[in-house]
Amino acid sequence: QVQVVESGGGLVQAGGSLRLSCSASGTLIGAKTMGWYRQAPGKQRELVASVTNFDTTNYGSFVEGRFSVSRVYSKNTVYLQMHSLKPDDSGVYYCHVRFEVGPRGDYWGQGTQVAVSS
Repeated sequence: QVQVVESGGGLVQAGGSLRLSCSASGTLIGAKTMGWYRQAPGKQRELVASVTNFDTTNYGSFVEGRFSVSRVYSKNTVYLQMHSLKPDDSGVYYCHVRFEVGPRGDYWGQGTQVAVSS
C-alpha cells in the first residue's frame, strides 16, 4: 500500500520562501513522476511542478522561475523549494506520485496548507 505524506507548509509573508517535502512509502519501486499540485478556494487544482525519473521537469506558467522541484530517487522523495512567494500562491499543496510499474497508478498526499500574507 503506497502512502504519500507531505510536510513543510505554513504561513509566510509575501516575498518569503518555503520548502515542501513529500515521500512515498510502501514500495521499493521507483516512481515514474513525482510532483506538486495546488488548489485555492473556489479554483481548480493546478500543476505547480513535476519531475520524471529522467529528470524532466515541468512547471506551471505562473511559477516564472520562482520555484524549483527536485527529487531523491532512492527514497521516492520530492521537494518543492519556493521563493518570492505571493499571496496568490496561497492554497493547499498536494503531492502527486505516479507509478507505471509495480503499484501502478496515481497517488495523492493529504495536502499541506500554504498561506502567504501581503
